[in-house]
Amino acid sequence: MTVLLVILLIGLVVAVANLALSLINLGRFAPPPTHAAGDLSSLPTLAVCIPARNEEENIEAVIRSLQESDYPADRLHFLVYDDQSTDLTPRILEKLSAADARIVRVPTHSLPVGWNGKQHACHRMAAHAIAQLNAQWLLFTDADVRFEPTCLSRMVHAAITMTPRSGKPIGLLSTFPREITATLGELLLIPNIFFILLSYLPMGRMRATLDPAASAACGQFLLVSQPAYVASGGHERFRDSMHDGIKLPREVRKAGFATDLVDGTSLLSCRMYRGFRQSWRGFAKNAYEGLGSLGLLVFLSVCTVTAHVLPWGVLALGATETIKFSNDWLLVVAGFSVLIGASQRAILAQRFGHPVSLALLHPIASAMMMGVQWHSFYLHLTGQRAWKGRTGAHENVAG
Repeated sequence: MTVLLVILLIGLVVAVANLALSLINLGRFAPPPTHAAGDLSSLPTLAVCIPARNEEENIEAVIRSLQESDYPADRLHFLVYDDQSTDLTPRILEKLSAADARIVRVPTHSLPVGWNGKQHACHRMAAHAIAQLNAQWLLFTDADVRFEPTCLSRMVHAAITMTPRSGKPIGLLSTFPREITATLGELLLIPNIFFILLSYLPMGRMRATLDPAASAACGQFLLVSQPAYVASGGHERFRDSMHDGIKLPREVRKAGFATDLVDGTSLLSCRMYRGFRQSWRGFAKNAYEGLGSLGLLVFLSVCTVTAHVLPWGVLALGATETIKFSNDWLLVVAGFSVLIGASQRAILAQRFGHPVSLALLHPIASAMMMGVQWHSFYLHLTGQRAWKGRTGAHENVAG
């Protein structure tokens, strides 16, 4: 048995495990339940918090979509923190807030040393929502997200009625929007979110324990109860981070509350980035932080190469007779890995609103996913992680 065959067999085991866990997770990753019209009257006060730094292209659209919500108007507030924008964002907010008293422009403060801009904005909005509005639930979202009318009511209703297997109350509920990809570069990078999540997160364990390592969330939608937010220390606990989607659920679990994920594909949407370059930079700013260790990065890289990249290369070389392999089992094993990986990619693409043809680009998308992770690790080591004109925690740069 050749070394290459052993490597391919290991890759086949990984591919089978990834597909199996994805299928199990898809069965558990359900949309929030619908609710009766009468349930709306019992919904708690909700503050939607939107950090905005140079969001002139998005801020009005996200607020307009929120204003269409069926959530009781007297218990719904929209908080926006203008994070020293240099575009038309302040002027747009002034117009919107003058027409709707529910829109609150939280006063802007200079970014303190040691703070990441987004975490500071969310911290300021949370403090205002709790102290001034006594909001019972806080939703942290982004300006590029668009909401369907029933999104807020269904998500809050789910959060207050779900009964996790851990027996602890839900302190944080999150979801991933339908991620819109309009260019090939976006398509090759963005759907990897779902591929990694469903291939490696054991959702059964997530719901049965409060283990912080078994948690996951999306920074585009973080719905947190006031008690959980206060007990966890909120955004101040990870003030220098660029990854609230990882950090906040872990802190909430440490505080003794459960966290969960539901499928929000039909309830909200988002076009995260525009084009390949912006997508790469956007993921590279916090991809390594999301993993948290070099060991995990190496493990994920080995799994990806052996299961989702190498088999395609071996099969292509053998099929085109570029290289004549002495052992036919190499092509058989590689072929099974290719079939399994492509099938998983197609299933996920169909479920989350991406073209099924993405399955044919599976090895390229997987290789690019690893490229982003290692680039993010390099940026982490050299202190060059940057986003929206800032690098690190509070060091202003041109951008």
